[in-house]
Amino acid sequence: MYPFTRQLLEYNYNNKDDKIGMLILDVKGNFCNQVFKYAKKYNLEKDLIIIGLNSGNFYNPLYKPNLKPIVLANRIKTILTLFSENNSESYWLDKIEQLLSSAITICRMYNNNYVSFPEIHKLITNHEYFSKKIIYLRELFTSSKFNKKQIYELNESLNLFEKDFYNLDERTKSILISELTRITNTFISDYDVFSTFSPPKNKLNFLGFSDVIKYGKIVVLNMNISEYSLLSKIIATYLKLDFQSEILSSLSKGNIRKTAFICDEYDKYCTKSDSEFFSMSREAKCVNIISTQSYSSIKNTLKDETSVDVITQNLVNKLWYRTDDIYTIEKIQKQLGKEEKQQFSKTISENAKETNFNYITNSFNSINSNISESYNSYMQKDFIFDTNYFTQSLETFSSVAFLSDGNKIYKPQKIKMLPYFKN
Repeated sequence: MYPFTRQLLEYNYNNKDDKIGMLILDVKGNFCNQVFKYAKKYNLEKDLIIIGLNSGNFYNPLYKPNLKPIVLANRIKTILTLFSENNSESYWLDKIEQLLSSAITICRMYNNNYVSFPEIHKLITNHEYFSKKIIYLRELFTSSKFNKKQIYELNESLNLFEKDFYNLDERTKSILISELTRITNTFISDYDVFSTFSPPKNKLNFLGFSDVIKYGKIVVLNMNISEYSLLSKIIATYLKLDFQSEILSSLSKGNIRKTAFICDEYDKYCTKSDSEFFSMSREAKCVNIISTQSYSSIKNTLKDETSVDVITQNLVNKLWYRTDDIYTIEKIQKQLGKEEKQQFSKTISENAKETNFNYITNSFNSINSNISESYNSYMQKDFIFDTNYFTQSLETFSSVAFLSDGNKIYKPQKIKMLPYFKN
């Protein structure tokens, strides 16, 4: 991944109008150090935006005043699927999405259009806090502070809370709150997390990817997933969805700039929506570079084989290293197809004029026998690379490459990789 990152950073690094805007997701916490080195080499240090605890950058994933509440709620629903063992439980996820959409609508009205995770947490888990805010909103309503659209949205949101949510039985309500607080608790239980990702509105200094794309800046998530498991997944997914949304919206605006998305250990952050983005991002001139241990790792996260197929087929250039994962090998073999291979067979036969049975040795004895041996060669279709090739024959720093130059697909072949640390 490092050589690809270096090339993208080097591309037009001294041209402020054509530098590549980038999002880099660092799972292990060491990718960031290498990006620092490359940024220093190409004088791009001022373009670096590090998202992480104590990085000096403050980012609120929920502060998106241009997005509808249902869109923000859907993003949280998407993140919840990363944590759920069985993300096919659509009832709970749909209910949470509706509840969140209403909570965001209400929060925007009493909090000067500013939404944060602590506010959402209090609105849904603390009925007394919710009631106080509704009293305040009634005062604004009677003072004619709302327009027709706001009145309609407030009405619908209150109906969902008072006629639906609060009328649920305690068990169902507790399950919904429990699922939701898996995310919100992450932002209120630690002061560093709270101050970095739920700061006051006037303290925000990273508002999204509009300027990143426009001015060719580099956003790097520096958060070790083993240390900040839930938080890392939440922030990474939000950054990814923000980035993807901004790029796709640029298509309709006609402001297309070269961008890149780089993610190591992609299976930790993948979502089903990625398949749609990868299929449309080529027109928006976005380069997507991802790495994963196996296709099984992605399947384990998405719980959907079809989504794995859609994501992988949208990635034209692929490098496959040695693997023992049979599922991955089978997918590779099917994609590379079959070819005519020459096969050989050998047959040995014995003929005798007279054969007697020996009762002592319990065997046949042949007299005047002759032995013939025949060789046969024939063509048969077989996978280009067999299973043993992927499990045993591929050496370290070698890979099977499936590459395109943009005009044609090159024949799949084994290539030697040059390690970045050997220059």
